[in-house]
Amino acid sequence: MFFDKPFHDLTFEDIVQFCKKRVPEGKQLDYKYLLPKNHEKFAKVIASFANALGGIIIVGVQDDKNDQPRPPFLGIPYHEKLRNSIEDIIQVYIDPIVFVDINICVNKTGDRMFVVIQIPQSNLTPHLVGKLKRAYIRTGQSSRPEAIVHPEKLPWLLDHRKKSERLRHILYDKAERHFENYLKTLSVSAEGEVICTLALLPFYPDEPLTNYKKLPALISQSATHAPYGIMADPTMPLQAVQDGAAVISNKRGMYKMTEFNSYGLIMNNQIVSSEEMVNGHTSSTLRVEQLAQNMVLFFTTARKFLEKLNVGGSLYFRLKMNDTRARRVLFATSQATVLEDYLRMDRALSLSDLQTNLPCLLEQLLHETVWALGLQIPSEELTLLLDKLTNQVEK
Repeated sequence: MFFDKPFHDLTFEDIVQFCKKRVPEGKQLDYKYLLPKNHEKFAKVIASFANALGGIIIVGVQDDKNDQPRPPFLGIPYHEKLRNSIEDIIQVYIDPIVFVDINICVNKTGDRMFVVIQIPQSNLTPHLVGKLKRAYIRTGQSSRPEAIVHPEKLPWLLDHRKKSERLRHILYDKAERHFENYLKTLSVSAEGEVICTLALLPFYPDEPLTNYKKLPALISQSATHAPYGIMADPTMPLQAVQDGAAVISNKRGMYKMTEFNSYGLIMNNQIVSSEEMVNGHTSSTLRVEQLAQNMVLFFTTARKFLEKLNVGGSLYFRLKMNDTRARRVLFATSQATVLEDYLRMDRALSLSDLQTNLPCLLEQLLHETVWALGLQIPSEELTLLLDKLTNQVEK
């Protein structure tokens, strides 16, 4: 959205360079030179972002009459307790509390800083401010950047969230059908096969995060390579779809599609079942190693893609596998017969989870998947597998 690197990697110089671009304040950006003495006023800005699309506040920057950063860009004197002050304001004045990311960007001499606050689009709206419990939304208008939502209009705010939820379902369902339609064009039947779907998209999509024309370049930059496979292989055909594009692969008879959407959706569909000899009999099998490979490639690709879109809000993750009953699931020397008809896991994640907590996230998801498929594998063995696969990913 605003920066081309992970939020917690931003430096003092990055903020200086960003300010030189003279990006004006708007629906998702606000400049403050100092924290306002009226703490409730500052809380109003944070809550208004959370109630709308999310956003960024940069403390240490003065703005001009055009709402653009005004040089010189020197930040403010270093104050080690400023982070605590911001967190206190949120806890005292906003209900329910908004959970924000705060990055203190200090200069090389350690005497000046910028404070960057990233407010996610919230799934706990409306966030109310002050003793009067008023709800605000960010408008982006210079004359009235935050607008009060009167109590009788709170249903509108909730309905806006419901519309975003409907859009999320539409984006997901369409992407899933694209894979089914692709198989039909090849006269390939998925009947009797297990399709694994991995998907991430904003919890409350509202408007495109990029122009669909930019997607081919973003997809190429997000591609993930490893000796065991490639996610979003830039050498494979790119199929245009509404508001998005899909990378298609059927190498060695392995049918898979990874779709990217301008609203921030990334979905991988792949046939993961195969016929193998097990105990002297031909069985339809699922291999844990392949599922782990798909997860590592998917989440690494998703992180790259979502970083380039600078998604700041909550993300909706889903893992789904169909027609799993009676399949043989294999891992090393362990095997089991699946009793579940299908698997489905839904999670609320954030881009920060993918950036700072991915090993733990992968282990949790893989362990839960393997358990649901009927195998009791020690977490340590799955962690070793994931570490090996992750270390093989090309940087």
